Amino acid sequence: MTVQLEPCTESLNKSESLTHADRAFQTLQSDITRGGIKPGAKISETELANRYGISRGPLREAMQRLESRGLIERIPHVGTRVVSLNLNELLEIYQVREALEGLACRLAAENMTDEEISSLALLLEKHAADTEVQSGQAYFQKEGDLDFHYQIVKGAKNDHLAKQILSELYHLLRMYRYQCSLSEGRPQRALKEHFAILDAIADRDGDLAEMLMRKHIRQARLNIAQRYKQQDFDLINEVSKKPQRSKSKEK
Repeated sequence: MTVQLEPCTESLNKSESLTHADRAFQTLQSDITRGGIKPGAKISETELANRYGISRGPLREAMQRLESRGLIERIPHVGTRVVSLNLNELLEIYQVREALEGLACRLAAENMTDEEISSLALLLEKHAADTEVQSGQAYFQKEGDLDFHYQIVKGAKNDHLAKQILSELYHLLRMYRYQCSLSEGRPQRALKEHFAILDAIADRDGDLAEMLMRKHIRQARLNIAQRYKQQDFDLINEVSKKPQRSKSKEK
């Protein structure tokens, strides 16, 4: 089923520094990451072109960038759809992430400068002031330099490790990180865990920093498993509520 898109309220002509393809890419990536377009949903070039008011050329460029980040996939004779991971695939990725980001945190405690740690602290203060975090709606979701995990990986100063973590898995997991941060109380707990990790890095305690990061990601993995189970339970309930067709005798 093709996803239905609301008309885009932003004009692509408003930005002088970004191309049409840039704007389409950023908006579509945000829609996917924040769950506006669900995992597994088919997307139509025609609908997207109408939404953004652009030609197919820039749109295809944007979609190629999304495909390179692992957020969408093109399937022969089926079309283009948002990538969808089953629970087992997602939990396996989180196991890998736990090990790699734990190591990154240990290295960050050793290699980050005092100025970088101060910058990380300011970033968390900004996260704490975010209205969605304060209200418990969702955790602060920005990529790159505005992402706590991204800053730590960069602070580890290990290019090979950064390449492993910040490849397509980074962008794919952001989608699930956001949607699973919607669990009640999780945004505030995640923020507290981030501050504890920051304190360990500031104290140059690599052992503690690694342990806290691994625990933080392990908790996120458990949260995802619970969310999936709840979704399955809700689906079963919904099906059970549907009126059953009467079995009439055929003559």
